[in-house]
Amino acid sequence: MTTLLLARHGLTDLTGPVLAGWTPGVHLSERGRAQAEALGARLAALRLDAIVSSPLERCLETAQAVLQGREGIKIESDERLGECGYGDWTGRPLTELAEEPLWRVVQQHPSAVVFPGGESLAGVQRRAVAAVRHWNAKLGDDAIYLACSHGDVIKAIVADALGVHLDQFQRITADPASLTVIRYTPLRPFVLRVNDVGGGVENLLPPPPQPEGSEQQDGGERFTESDAAVGGGAGTT
Repeated sequence: MTTLLLARHGLTDLTGPVLAGWTPGVHLSERGRAQAEALGARLAALRLDAIVSSPLERCLETAQAVLQGREGIKIESDERLGECGYGDWTGRPLTELAEEPLWRVVQQHPSAVVFPGGESLAGVQRRAVAAVRHWNAKLGDDAIYLACSHGDVIKAIVADALGVHLDQFQRITADPASLTVIRYTPLRPFVLRVNDVGGGVENLLPPPPQPEGSEQQDGGERFTESDAAVGGGAGTT
């Protein structure tokens, strides 16, 4: 199984009032840097096999904060984890965009949205999920890695992991510097955390490996790492 830690970048001066998109030169604000440093401190106890990031500055700076104190890895840039291409919407205030007819479609039927001069949200999901699958395969089983990306991109990846239609992705939240965790097994992904902004991370460590060719035992029954715990299970002990 491969464990993916999805981190959204910290706050910038544009986060919230303006749709920054691929605008160059958007850096973390003072508060955003503090958020990124706090995220790095939270994750310090976890061994990371890789750190992957959107090529945009706000993500690279957040990823750099997580990299601090780690040896043997570097930040890998992957454009497929980059922000949605909002096209003509880029750089415009959200209060202004909310008056556009397309805004309601973005809210209610995002799978049909193609931003004028930009990308479709369905296309964003395809490329982002392809990036995750690529890194899962490259890093292999039992790897744990961090990918730093953007709100809509993270929400699209979570929707895929949950097996829900993209039209439901607006029900998912990814706040600045939040952590979302997905564990990928051969049969299905398990969503461990969504929009997590505090608390310990010890239970994100991969479970001890089982002997090759064996299956776990529980009350005389056999189950694999891909099996969900019927009844909810006992959690990490």
